Amino acid sequence: MSHRVRLGGVTSPQPNPIARPVHSRSVRAQVNAVRSRIVSAQDSAGAVRTLIEDREVELRAWVGFSPAIETDAREVDRRISDAGDSLPLAGLSVGVKDLIDVAGMPTRAGSDITSDEPAALDAPCVDRLRTLGAVIQGKTVTTEFGYFRPGATRNPHAVDHTPGGSSSGSAAAVGSGTLPFALGTQTAGSLTRPASFCGAAAMVLAHGSTDTSGITGLSPSLDSLGLLTRTITDLQYVYEAFTGKPLAVPAVAGVEVRLWSGSSLDTLSAHMRHLLDTLPVVLGEVGVTTTALQRDDHIRTLTDDQVAVMAYEASRTRAAEARDHADRLSTSLLELLRTGAGVSTDSYRAALVRRDRSRTMVADSLGDHAVIVGPAALGPAPKGLGATGSPVLSRAWQLLGCPVITVPGARTDDGMPLGLQVIGVGGGEGAIFAVARALEQRLGSTVV
Repeated sequence: MSHRVRLGGVTSPQPNPIARPVHSRSVRAQVNAVRSRIVSAQDSAGAVRTLIEDREVELRAWVGFSPAIETDAREVDRRISDAGDSLPLAGLSVGVKDLIDVAGMPTRAGSDITSDEPAALDAPCVDRLRTLGAVIQGKTVTTEFGYFRPGATRNPHAVDHTPGGSSSGSAAAVGSGTLPFALGTQTAGSLTRPASFCGAAAMVLAHGSTDTSGITGLSPSLDSLGLLTRTITDLQYVYEAFTGKPLAVPAVAGVEVRLWSGSSLDTLSAHMRHLLDTLPVVLGEVGVTTTALQRDDHIRTLTDDQVAVMAYEASRTRAAEARDHADRLSTSLLELLRTGAGVSTDSYRAALVRRDRSRTMVADSLGDHAVIVGPAALGPAPKGLGATGSPVLSRAWQLLGCPVITVPGARTDDGMPLGLQVIGVGGGEGAIFAVARALEQRLGSTVV
């Protein structure tokens, strides 16, 4: 028997047979190793914790680690022994954004005004993951209440660059290769942008498609759950397990792609412009016909409406914090709340009416056979840790509640990741995955 060492509440063997390759193994391979009892869930969790601790001083991606991880992993091993291989996420380590309740751990939401009391219950999304056999490693850093003020997290590809936000810790942990899977959230660009900056695959689930209770949010009409993994293949695996619905992924050549540059909203970096210029050829090589999306004025209106809806709802959702702790909130959050207080109810309702009309129009246009592909961010992660970059390219799609996948793979000549977003409609997730997988495969070694 190998010698055991304790790593922050979890026991792992030394040497560990899974520790070295865990960052390069697919989610399916990690799960199968645990389900077939080649590796125990306890050993798998310990190996991941070792990888995390090797880089945590540098990355600062974690708020805290679960005190129950060893007990939880042991319970997964017991369930496998009793029930065979029926757990689709058996032993898979997960990081949970610190806006999402995890029983036994406080939800601090990136703020020092929140309670230190541990949550009594898991959020439904966390409970679902436990049911599937996942092991919660701990909680990852978020910006303040999921808005702009950064936490301490750094970009895994250049620690003097932002990881993006608000799902900063989840994106950095997955993008660094130290964690196979994490939960995040998105209200504007809180998942898509950090995934792009950190080189992770990510999916914003269609708004309303999953229970978001137990999540500290800003805007109920916009707040959505997100999943982050290393690759699109891993992302599809965890998405299907989480939803319990195997996807019918069509042949990519049968999917229509509308290319959107986003350049009417803000200035793209030269790297991102060059990447977008390659897409007609890249997609053409796999039989996809592309057309340009010519809806700039409409998308600009949706972007403005997202800002208004988010501000209006946030000013109500976070009213108690603004009333009781204004001196301890960031200037950016206070500005959002004050802006929202100035949005009239009539203006808010009009924005929602426009959203509903646009949602129907986009659903009719895309259906389950077409997607939009565009930049996930304006460019690579900006240098500096005082801001998290602009969410402008995600706002319209988040207002519409679209499922969106961030595709990693491309990099700048100095090694910084560049992501693309593939946008569809609820019920069309198969087409989104088909295009996302093709892009990842074609762009995996692209330097721009």
